Amino acid sequence: MKEISFDEYAPQVLQTLPRGAFLTVSHGGRANTMTIGWGSLGVIWGKPIFSVLVRPSRFTFGLLEAGGEFTVSIPLTDMSKALGICGNKSGRDLDKFAAAGLKKLPGIKLATPVIGGAGLHYECKVVCRQPITASLLEPSLGSTCYPSGDHHTIYYGLIEACWQE
Repeated sequence: MKEISFDEYAPQVLQTLPRGAFLTVSHGGRANTMTIGWGSLGVIWGKPIFSVLVRPSRFTFGLLEAGGEFTVSIPLTDMSKALGICGNKSGRDLDKFAAAGLKKLPGIKLATPVIGGAGLHYECKVVCRQPITASLLEPSLGSTCYPSGDHHTIYYGLIEACWQE
């Protein structure tokens, strides 16, 4: 494990994220991970922030609301099979870690685990959340990204630790 600056791999993160990363949350002894393809890495409020989007209909949403922290694990090697499972199955119905053959590693600063073997990990504490308001969204985005009306909540996570396996 090597702790690194949050922006050391920023260009690679922004290129990799659309192909999938693991968003992991935990609360009350229960952890869940899901595949994300949307997010943002940058500086807000003068702090390093990783922003992720989660729909209220997702099992992850309730754990994130209750736990108030998350990790993002960026695969530096091909993990497409595991990403496919975690993106198409619900943690309500099965243990996605077992189903996808994923190993949970402890975080170095937060209680939420990271995904072993992914390579690059961000540990984040939620400092702000903002539900996306349909009336404020550009109409073409609303019709293409939210045809069922299940709008995301954006979670702004203060990056407490960033490290590479």
